[in-house]
Amino acid sequence: MKKIILSFALILSAILGFGQATKPVKLDKLVTISFPSGYQTKDTAGQHIVSANGQYGYMIAISAANAKDNTPLKKEKDLNNVLKDYTKKIQAQEPGSSTIRPRDTTIGTLKARVFTLKSDDGQGTVQFVDFTLIYTQDATYTFEYVYPGNRSDLVAPEYKSFISSISLSPELQRNDQYLSNAKGMSLATKIEIFGGGVLLAGLVVFLIKRKNKLTVA
Repeated sequence: MKKIILSFALILSAILGFGQATKPVKLDKLVTISFPSGYQTKDTAGQHIVSANGQYGYMIAISAANAKDNTPLKKEKDLNNVLKDYTKKIQAQEPGSSTIRPRDTTIGTLKARVFTLKSDDGQGTVQFVDFTLIYTQDATYTFEYVYPGNRSDLVAPEYKSFISSISLSPELQRNDQYLSNAKGMSLATKIEIFGGGVLLAGLVVFLIKRKNKLTVA
């Protein structure tokens, strides 16, 4: 019972501590996210990086400018492929790591990719990094929350507060990710085409049978 009360107290202090000590920080003119006081910033190779220590984890947010001649993505499936490629590249940087719980989510009007990178040094030390990726034509945004495996039961409130503080400018819309919202033929269109095909096939069979009967007669 004492352990349960202690765990609850730790989680509650994380919620209150993070919420009271954070400050909105601009990654660029379009994206803002809150960090604990004492955060650090760094600009290098077209990237703006903000990082800070939380109570249970280490937080990083990166805005990386894409190439100026970057070709606009046409469809949602193109965006999905880009996000999958980014995920593979991140995992490749950590040999022996594994990607767990990959899923898609929405932040503002934009689609984001969420996954956890799990690494093990082989000596029992496990580390997790919760990633959130947002891709736009002009920039790619990466949000990371790093924590050791022995804190996995405590980090949820702090992580949720960190990620939920992402704020996007109204200027960012889905067509900043890909141009067409078309998802192929609608269900109604498919039914119409399929139904029409069945009727046409039935008419052809009917005419053939009728012709055969007339020939026999």
